[in-house]
Amino acid sequence: MESPRDTATAERRQQANRPRPVASAPRPPLRVVSAAPEPEIDPGDLKNPALYINRELSWLEFNQRVLAQALDATHPLLERVKFLSIVATNLDEFFMIRIATTQKALREGIGDVAPDGYNTERQLHAMWARSVQMLEDEAACWDTLRPLLEAERIVLLEADQWTPEIREYLQAYFSREICPVLTPLAFDPGHPFPLISNLSKNFAVVVRHGGRTKFARVKVPDVLPRFIPIPEPLCPTKALTFVFVEDVIRANMHELFPGTQVKASHLFRIVRDADLAIEQDEADDLLESVDRSLKQLRNGPIALLHVGTDMPARVLRILVENFEATEDIVVRTPHRLGFGDWMGLTKIHRPELKDPPFLTRSPWRCDDDPEVIFDQIRDQDQLVHFPFESFASVEGFLHAAVKDPHVIAIKMTMYRIGANAPLIDLLIEAAEAGKQVAVLVELKARFDERNNIIWARRLEAHGIHVVYGFADLKTHAKLCLVVRQEPEGIKTYVHTATGNYNPATAKVYTDLGLFTADPQIVADVAEVFNYLTGYSNQKEFRGLLVAPLQLRTRLSELIAREGEHARAGHEARIIIKVNAITDDQMIRQLYRASQAGVSIDLIVRSICSLRPGVPGVSENIRVRSIVGRFLEHHRIYYFLNGGHEEMYIGSADLMERNLDRRVETLTPVRDADILEHIRDVVLGSYLKDTDRAMVLDASGHYQRPEESAGNFNSQQFLLQHYTEQKSD
Repeated sequence: MESPRDTATAERRQQANRPRPVASAPRPPLRVVSAAPEPEIDPGDLKNPALYINRELSWLEFNQRVLAQALDATHPLLERVKFLSIVATNLDEFFMIRIATTQKALREGIGDVAPDGYNTERQLHAMWARSVQMLEDEAACWDTLRPLLEAERIVLLEADQWTPEIREYLQAYFSREICPVLTPLAFDPGHPFPLISNLSKNFAVVVRHGGRTKFARVKVPDVLPRFIPIPEPLCPTKALTFVFVEDVIRANMHELFPGTQVKASHLFRIVRDADLAIEQDEADDLLESVDRSLKQLRNGPIALLHVGTDMPARVLRILVENFEATEDIVVRTPHRLGFGDWMGLTKIHRPELKDPPFLTRSPWRCDDDPEVIFDQIRDQDQLVHFPFESFASVEGFLHAAVKDPHVIAIKMTMYRIGANAPLIDLLIEAAEAGKQVAVLVELKARFDERNNIIWARRLEAHGIHVVYGFADLKTHAKLCLVVRQEPEGIKTYVHTATGNYNPATAKVYTDLGLFTADPQIVADVAEVFNYLTGYSNQKEFRGLLVAPLQLRTRLSELIAREGEHARAGHEARIIIKVNAITDDQMIRQLYRASQAGVSIDLIVRSICSLRPGVPGVSENIRVRSIVGRFLEHHRIYYFLNGGHEEMYIGSADLMERNLDRRVETLTPVRDADILEHIRDVVLGSYLKDTDRAMVLDASGHYQRPEESAGNFNSQQFLLQHYTEQKSD
């Protein structure tokens, strides 16, 4: 059993975080992103580090804003538990990628100074300190949520709360359900130190055997539920009651080591470096290279060793030495490990403790006549907005392409395919029907590499042309092209989007998709596919902005053009909605536009390295972040252009990787009604949000916007807007 919590500290923490009634529930305070800029900044020196917020600390503050949702009493209780789980999973990924990469850079002596002035050593120190604090914040949040769950008759028992009847039940449960899947692994001269897998929870077990003290490791397998339900008759309060699987294993550890004395068992958890590296000169077969690199990551360096405070120095030293690590990656805690597992609690069937469900609409259904679907797209561009509208629109489009005998070819990019992939089945059906099908599967989609390899091999097995893109570029663009033989000749239809072809994420990510038969756009998309699947020197496109070819240049020109309008005395306006802004060159472009008098609104979900509101530099720039029920994900670029408005939607954020090291597309929105809808309804609602928005100021703080007459929740407004459209 883990050592007892510091009761006094827990009580103080719980008292400080206890939510008030919904009507007056305060929003949790948010932390400073970084130090305020110098009082005096030369407007001519746009490379001054004081003008840039550190990207890593900015991301951590985004995660803190997500954690604030878990502490916000206006959310249903199980949704708050969901937010806690998301924060923990996000932080794991931060350790696996950002901290691990910085640790590696420090080991290799890479000391580049970032635009914000941080060198590698200072960067790692700041990231580590803030991340360790966030681990504590997760535990404090759980201390707040746990009694609220108990008040709703959802109880999680500590081992010292088990009754004799519960203990007897759990002993039988362990023997029947848990013990058969556990494998104790000894560690001694005859047994090498076992492989400890990434993100796994393990026990370091100390046993007395043959007159000597020995050590073993017992992994807590992921196939076991973290929360084990207790039958209602055994629960004194008749509440829905659970116990933690690690407590059940620890209480019955002696059954795994018969004839020995189990002296102690100490839970620990590791996070490994998971940043996939592909050597370009070794990437003759990209699939095999990715597969090989994934196997190497199983033994990757340890970025975090998370242990209980009760772990003795001798046991910890054994772990550190065998991980070939140093003690500066160790974090001790008296709390539970791995709050990402708390997502399991959200499966509890208590609808009143969750967000209410909603119905979605689609411009067509899978069983619609394909002729009708293609006629609609040919007559007018069609916009869909997830999750407020249904992913069935994409499935229906591809289904029509499969069933229509006039369709002769389908081309598609796949980035995050997901575990459930109905589009894969449709592509296979199309190939088996004799249509030409080509799919680019991005094997290097972070954390989806293994899944994408499996799907790629399945597609190949059914005769589909599968390409993997480039060794040095990720293909992040979201494109689907359908070629149809019509009476007047070949006609091409395109779907282009801001989000992945993934039905699961389409239910929780806000994304836009555009169906079009615009001749210039479909010609551009066809040439992008030629660039991806063959050899092409294409550098210019008719309307599409394509990275890494000309996206950076064209965006710079569009921003500069607004500056020219402002200097000429015309109204100038830019609205950009993205996930992140970190590219220092693009930030300087926006600073110059602000200095010229352009009014700029940036809606940035997570990282923002741009510092708004600095006199003489960015006083015309406003930055806000929306964190709510859905994950903000669409990228939208709007330019007033002297009244001749231009708008683009697509897959690219304002980050160096998106502009220079990925294949990305931004598609022009040419339909006036769709442009007006995105500008006024979508962007307009986010700019009015006073409920889920946080506004970034010049000092690096995120603050609540000034209250207007009542709170305005943009996501709730959009839900209602599309629901009313559906009912019409």
